[in-house]
Amino acid sequence: MESYYDPDASLDILRQKTMGIIGYGNQGRAQALNLRDSGLNVIVGSLRDESAGQAEKDGFTVRTVAEVAERADVMALLIPDEVQRDVYNEVLSSRLRAGQTLDFAHGYNIHFGLIAPPKEVDVIMVAPRMIGAEVRESFVAGRGAPAFVAVAHDASGHAMETALAWARGIGATRSGVFKTTFAEETELDLFQEQALWPLLYRTLQMSFEFLVKKGFPAEMIALETYGSGEAAEIFREMARVGFYKQTRFHSQTSQYGTLSRASTVPFAKDIDDFMEKALAGIRDGSFDKEWRGEQAAGYPLFKKLRTAADTHPINQAEEEMRRLLRIKSE
Repeated sequence: MESYYDPDASLDILRQKTMGIIGYGNQGRAQALNLRDSGLNVIVGSLRDESAGQAEKDGFTVRTVAEVAERADVMALLIPDEVQRDVYNEVLSSRLRAGQTLDFAHGYNIHFGLIAPPKEVDVIMVAPRMIGAEVRESFVAGRGAPAFVAVAHDASGHAMETALAWARGIGATRSGVFKTTFAEETELDLFQEQALWPLLYRTLQMSFEFLVKKGFPAEMIALETYGSGEAAEIFREMARVGFYKQTRFHSQTSQYGTLSRASTVPFAKDIDDFMEKALAGIRDGSFDKEWRGEQAAGYPLFKKLRTAADTHPINQAEEEMRRLLRIKSE
C-alpha cells in the first residue's frame, strides 16, 4: 500500500480556504477541533440539538447545513450513513459549486451510488481507523490516529493533495495514512461489521451461556471473558507487537492451550462459508438493499435485535460485576 506521513502532506493547500464540518457528533467534533488546532478556518453545520450545544461550548458558531455548503471550500459530511443521502439531496446538491471538495469518512454512499456529486466537484475520503474520541485524544497527545485516504473524483487535479492535507490537519499523517479506494474501504469495513464482529460477539455470548449452565457465577464469567479489560489489552498488544507475538506475554500454559486448540475448532468450514456469504452480500449490493428497506420500514428488525441484546442476561451479570469492582454504571 502507498503510505504517507507528515513530510508527504502540506497544509498550504487549505490555508486560504474554509473547512466545513457537517455534523458535530463522534467524528465531527474530533475533526473540527483538530483542524482548528492545526491553524485552519473551520465552520460547523448542525441541527439544533445536543451536538450543536457542544459545538458552541467548544467555541464554534453553529450554522445551518445550507450555510456551510455555500461558504465552505472543503466540506466533510460526517453524519450517519443512513441520513447522508437525504441531506445531500435536500440541501447540498443544489448548492455545490465548481472547485469545492466533498469529503467522506466512509465510502458507503459513494460506493453504492446513493450520492452522485457533480463532475466539477472533487470527491475524497479521509477515513480515520479510530472512533472520534481517540482521533481527538491521540491528536492532543501528539500521536495521531491512522487513516485511509481515497479519491473518487479529481476535478481540480489536486484532490489527493487536499485529502492528504485534511489528513494532516486531523493528525492522521503523524501515525500513517494509506491510499485505498472507496470500494476497498467500504467492503473491508462492512466485512468487519458483518463477519468478524458477529463471530466474536456470538462466541462470547455462547461462552457466557454455556458457563452459566455449568454453574459458574454469571458476574465471574463476564469479568473473566472481557470485563476485566484483559481482552482489550490483548487486542492492543496485537496491534503493538503482532497477532502471534503478543502470546509471549502470557504463560506457557496459556500459549499451549490457545495454539493447540485453535487449529481444532470444529466449525472452521462453517465460518469460512459464513464469511463468503457476508462478503458476497456486501459486494453485490444485497446488504445495502436490505438496510435501506429496514430504514424505510421504520427499523422493525433492528429494534427487535436491540431489544434482545438489551434484555440478555449478560447485562445483569455486568451490573453485578461492576458493583463488585465499584465501577459506576454508565
